[in-house]
Amino acid sequence: MFYSGAAVIIKLVCNRKIVKNKNRTLKNTTGATLVGIIAILLWSLLALLTTASGKVPPFQLVAICFAIASAIGVISIWRSGDGLSVLRQSPKVWLLGVGGLFGYHFFYFTALRHAPPVEAGLIAYLWPLLIILFSALLPGERLRIHHVIGGVLGLMSAFLIISGGGNGGVASSSFMAGFEINSAHSFGYFSAGLCAIIWSGYSVLSRRFANVPSQAVTGFCAISCVLALAAHLLLETTVIPDTIWQWLAVLGLGLGPVGLAFYVWDYGVKKGNIQVLGAASYAAPVLSTLALIAAGFAQLTWVIAFATLLVTLGAVIAAKDMILAPRTPSDPT
Repeated sequence: MFYSGAAVIIKLVCNRKIVKNKNRTLKNTTGATLVGIIAILLWSLLALLTTASGKVPPFQLVAICFAIASAIGVISIWRSGDGLSVLRQSPKVWLLGVGGLFGYHFFYFTALRHAPPVEAGLIAYLWPLLIILFSALLPGERLRIHHVIGGVLGLMSAFLIISGGGNGGVASSSFMAGFEINSAHSFGYFSAGLCAIIWSGYSVLSRRFANVPSQAVTGFCAISCVLALAAHLLLETTVIPDTIWQWLAVLGLGLGPVGLAFYVWDYGVKKGNIQVLGAASYAAPVLSTLALIAAGFAQLTWVIAFATLLVTLGAVIAAKDMILAPRTPSDPT
């Protein structure tokens, strides 16, 4: 049932036409931005489902999830009747897609292996702000001050959540005393920085290939699955989930945060407001923490409440142009 629903969503996303009329273009841009935000909502479940999946090693988990993500795309392609033609893309497209999906995950988990998780997470989560800044290099895009303000407020929110909110403490003296550049962790910090650059670069450069259908992500996921499996066999020991709930958590990851999310994000960054998506992406760690609280894995603190306020304010400021856009009478045609 989920496969059918996901296939319909991807089909609608991939087949949607761009209308040249100015008002309709604005409407389509807003709609595409909302589609991209679905990915952010799905990513907010990543921590919860990963926690519930047990002790499955990272690359093994990524390989399984990418296999499920590939299956979603295959079903979508089959239902649309487009055939494998959507996978016949230039080497540049394949390099960008596989490099973005697998490259991000590879260096993220490498960073966690060679640096403290908090520091690595904070560095890696610079990608939303980098998306906002890099977007200024795209044709037809203009970086405005409210985009930067929204991104910075989101970064502050992520800092609060990752550094102290999830532990129920305050991200202040104890954390800042331990947050220092340690040469022993330099490779981990470097890998985390590459994470941020790779995902922001993938997201922004995808807009240069807006004519490539989002169903092509199927191929990117399939190759990333093979690469993740190879990394698992070389670096990890296979662990089988112990319970049906752990298997369901793994399945949920593949269907949502490490599955459908890639397809809707691809559509959002290609057709939507990429600056708004960058700022809104900082909602993911906040929503993720709230999901953990709802599931009983964390406690609500003033830090989390303040971070939620910051990220909401940042997203509203970044989306000012969309929110305050002049409304025109609907066109019945």
